[in-house]
Order: sequence, then structure tokens, then C-alpha cells
Amino acid sequence: MANDSSAVRRRTPEETALSKVPDAAGPVEPEDEKTTASKAAIKKSKPRRPKAKIEDEDDYTPWLDVLRVITFLFFASCGLSYLISSGETFFWGMKESPNYMKLDWWKSKLRGPLYLTPAELAAFDGSDPSKPIYLAINGTIYDVSANARTYGPGGSYQYFAGCDASRAYVTGCFAEDRTPDMRGVEDMYLPLDDPAVDRHWTKAQLNELRAAEREEALRRVYEGLLHWVNFFANNKKYPFVGYVRRPDGWPGTEPVRRLCDVAASQRKPREIPRKETEGA
Repeated sequence: MANDSSAVRRRTPEETALSKVPDAAGPVEPEDEKTTASKAAIKKSKPRRPKAKIEDEDDYTPWLDVLRVITFLFFASCGLSYLISSGETFFWGMKESPNYMKLDWWKSKLRGPLYLTPAELAAFDGSDPSKPIYLAINGTIYDVSANARTYGPGGSYQYFAGCDASRAYVTGCFAEDRTPDMRGVEDMYLPLDDPAVDRHWTKAQLNELRAAEREEALRRVYEGLLHWVNFFANNKKYPFVGYVRRPDGWPGTEPVRRLCDVAASQRKPREIPRKETEGA
């Protein structure tokens, strides 16, 4: 027993620790799932080698970024075109560009309104291709160069270019009434005096009727001219230029014009009162 106890001796702490280390050639205990996941995370978090980074940079191409920028600019351009054209187009195909996109419009804003005499205005009738085409209505001048086919030489409204033809807009006599003098235009809306018809009223009644007829005629002339004044004032194609400078005392310095034949032909005799007609 003594020999057996002496053969079995107690291990030192160092030997105990070493006994826990597996032999390189011996079997290795399987790791648990937690340990495996931890090692995989450490492996992934390892910084990439400089050589791998260089290889990735060599593989980079800028064309994808260029395509993104081009796509953004395209859609931005479409949106801006839609806003500026008030929904007319996405591709800048506007029939008429806004005034603020025209150089002449900015020049007119910087220089202020022009004041032209009738003789000076006549030089802008479209006969000189180097000059814009101006027309005036009720003393206000507009640039109608955007519609040169209509207002230029040979156009259907060429008579309005280079002058203030306010009278012609109401009477319809384009060639004869190229003047802003509106005196007597109301006559085109007045009935003709006819003794056979006028006898149905007393003298006092007839005078009162004539006054009412003239007031109505003046209203119709005013509204007829106002329609065209508003047409040019609100038309974005025809920018404002300035005003016509008239001589002092005008139009009293000129004789009253005769009503043109086209306007005069519209006049008819008064209608007999309905009661008188029924009684007859």
C-alpha cells in the first residue's frame, strides 16, 4: 500500500492547467452556437486589406451617377416648363414665350414708355423689316411684331399698323377710318329720320326719344372700342410700347369726319310704336 500511494501523487496546479489544453493531434471538443456566431462577427468586422480597396476603386464607373444626374435634370426641366407655360407644355414648346423671357420686353421696361407722334408712329408700319410693327388704339401703342403675317404688309389687318385707327375698329372701314377721331361714330347706331314714321310722336316725345337714342348709340360705341382696347391690353403676344403724342387742342383742330359708307348703310328708320301698329 505504501508503494501504491507513493506512485499516485497529487498534481501541481501547473499540471492541472496544462491538462485542460487539448493536444494538437487529439480530438477538439465541438464549439457551441454562441461561440461560432461570435467568431463569425469578428471575422466580418475585420478591416479589408488595402489591396481589396484598390481593386474596388478600379472597378468603379461614373456612368451610373451621370445617368442619375441627367434623369434629374430632365424631370426638373419638364416641371419648370409646365409651370412657366401654365400647363401648356412639358418640353418648352410654347406657342408664345412669356414676356419676361423676351429681351425686347426687358428693354422696354428699362427704358420706360415711348411717346411717338403720329408721323413717328407711321415709320413702324412693317414696311421696314429692321423695325418692329407698332399699332395704337385709343392712344396706347403696342408691338404686334409677333403677328407680322396679319399686321404686316399684305396682311388682313395691315391698315392698323403704324397708326391709331380706333375709329376703324368700330365702323369696320379699315382703309377709310385710319384715325383715332371718334366724333360722329355714334351716328351709325342712330335711326334715320322719316317723316312718315316720326309723325307717330309729338315734337316733345320725338326730342326725348332722340336723346335716349343718342345715349344708347354712344354706349354702343364705347363698348365696341373697349372690347378692342382690352383685347390688346390683355394679349401677352403684344407688349405695351408707349403712347401717341397728340398736338394741343386735338381733335378740335380737325374737321369732323363723315360716316363711312359701310357704317352709314347700317342705319334704318325708326320703328313705329307697337300700339300704333296694332291700332292701324
